[in-house]
Amino acid sequence: MTDAPARAAETGTPGAPRPHTVVLVLAFAGIVVALMQTLVIPLIPELPTLLDASPSDATWVITTTLLAGAVATPVVGRLGDMYGKRRMLLASLVLLVAGSTVAALSDSLVPMLVGRTLQGLAAGVIALGISIMRDELPAERLGAATAVMSASLGVGGALGLPAAAFLADRADWHVLFWSSAGFGVLAFVLVLRLVPESRVRGGGRFDVVGAVGLSTALVCLLLAISKGADWGWSAGTTTGLFAAAAAALILWGRWELRTRQPLVDLRTTVRPQVLLTNVTSAVFGYSMFGMSLVLPQLLQLPEATGYGLGQSMLAVGLVMAPNGLVMMAMAPVSARISRSRGPKVTLMAGAVVVAAGYLLQMVMMSTVWQLMLASSVIGAGIGLAYGAMPALIMAAVPVSETAAANSLNTLMRAIGTSVSSAVAGVVLAQMTTAFGSTAVPSQNGFRVVMAIGAAAALAAFAVAAFLPRHQPPPEPAAAAAAAAGGPRAADRPSLAAEGGRDTA
Repeated sequence: MTDAPARAAETGTPGAPRPHTVVLVLAFAGIVVALMQTLVIPLIPELPTLLDASPSDATWVITTTLLAGAVATPVVGRLGDMYGKRRMLLASLVLLVAGSTVAALSDSLVPMLVGRTLQGLAAGVIALGISIMRDELPAERLGAATAVMSASLGVGGALGLPAAAFLADRADWHVLFWSSAGFGVLAFVLVLRLVPESRVRGGGRFDVVGAVGLSTALVCLLLAISKGADWGWSAGTTTGLFAAAAAALILWGRWELRTRQPLVDLRTTVRPQVLLTNVTSAVFGYSMFGMSLVLPQLLQLPEATGYGLGQSMLAVGLVMAPNGLVMMAMAPVSARISRSRGPKVTLMAGAVVVAAGYLLQMVMMSTVWQLMLASSVIGAGIGLAYGAMPALIMAAVPVSETAAANSLNTLMRAIGTSVSSAVAGVVLAQMTTAFGSTAVPSQNGFRVVMAIGAAAALAAFAVAAFLPRHQPPPEPAAAAAAAAGGPRAADRPSLAAEGGRDTA
């Protein structure tokens, strides 16, 4: 079943896509989707003027994409398991192209919000891509491939910022969205022509009630987190949304445990390996995002503050670009460590490297090259960890639930980054210093955010330490005997990633 396309590709069967082609195409699609996260950053100061909106209303251009992505990721993952992962990946790219086109044609707030919402609905592409790789690639290539796919999130974000800043400085801002639409079309065509559809299907009926319940809980939770600083953390709207999110999650959980075909199999998610990996992902997502909040502000603050570097947005993008490239470069290293020592060790190593990067950043923040170095160290740690997370998840869930499980893991990371943004915003808003007639974040405020990022990375290390021990791959003779008399890979309850199986 699932290993047939991969074997055909390996043997050079005519018409069968080669594994490296599948990986490159899926990684490109992931980078294109990740570009949406940083596409509007250079426009943020000008959005109120460009869209004829108030500053508070203009922030919805960011918030709507976040909410749409959170809602779409678990839903699209489950649909992919049921009806075909490539089919849902193509549908996601269609939504991205449609959203980019609507945004490119907009000159006011409402159509821009519609376009950004459609773009956010494509957020499940990376989780779907990882799941396709599990179904289509030979086992010895899976670890490196999933690490590359995971790294595409950081690569797209890092490379998108300087590219977007360059275009925004030298062309009409609508060109940003026309460019993203063009990349989306290219990704759609490449996936359609070069990526096979998986034969693994979960079947069953789609859990509409579960989808509505989870979407309600996520929207309430993320809306409260992302807008709490503007509304006030003790305001009735904020506390009401938190309460609504808690109530919705409780009701959703009861429904998922009782329904025969749930959106998310909660019994699978509480397996130690899955649960601890998801918790680590949330904490790690928190740690990862702190750098993205601190570096741009440090680089752009005026030199007269004594710690700002007075750089342009384009310079900010160029400083952060190596971070994404380092993440991609670490993908094969992550796979190699996972293969020899297990993905648990890789995840823990990544957490330590990220913590070291933040500590380095706390003491080296006076020049551009110092910030670039610290950012690259953090990127190396993220590259290690992001390559290990899918391996841990896929080694502990049935093949028929791969997309849903990877989507949930991606969602946990997104929740972590949202919390990070809120906490960093509160810290930098409270720890300020006077600069002329305005208040700007103080140097100690930036250091506190970095210290929290380091602490979160060490917390992720501690959680990952409780993951089940790595079980080495079987000896070649045993593996050959199992292949001759055992069940096919497609029929096993779970397929180990490149690092071998981790006991669940």
